[in-house]
Amino acid sequence: MSKVILINGSPNQQGCTYTGLREVEEVLKKHGIDTEIVWIGAEPIAGCNGCNACRQTKRCRHDDKVNYILDMLDDIDGIVVGSPVYYAGASGQITAFLDRLFWSAGSRMAGKVGAAIASCRRAGSTVTLDQLYKYFAIAAMPIATSQYWTMIHGQTPDEVKQDLEGMQVLR
Repeated sequence: MSKVILINGSPNQQGCTYTGLREVEEVLKKHGIDTEIVWIGAEPIAGCNGCNACRQTKRCRHDDKVNYILDMLDDIDGIVVGSPVYYAGASGQITAFLDRLFWSAGSRMAGKVGAAIASCRRAGSTVTLDQLYKYFAIAAMPIATSQYWTMIHGQTPDEVKQDLEGMQVLR
């Protein structure tokens, strides 16, 4: 059975980004794909300090959810990353998280399917998607596309649900 991990890069556990990820998760489940949404939390995420310990141990020296994903990496087929838009870019938490995950994982990411979601009130989503998709491209991951940009708009989960076009694009 295929498995996809959906990473919630918002400090809000069940906010707008989560709402979009849940929409994707429901479609994946309908197709028999096992899923798990991993929330990286609201606390600051340490950035990569370039120690390269992960190259020998296959784990990051910062023991957090990066290692949780690394431990299951060989058993998953895809990753969907969701981030709110902060100042026309991905959240600092998800950026630090992905820097460490992708540096630690090296070639283990190659061939896994990657997708991204940007959640914003109004603007900055295309820059955020570009930022997130670069992780996949550099790691030789096929990128799952849709019929338009995978972004949702709204300031609350209820407003996101009213973004019918955005929700359809995610599906």
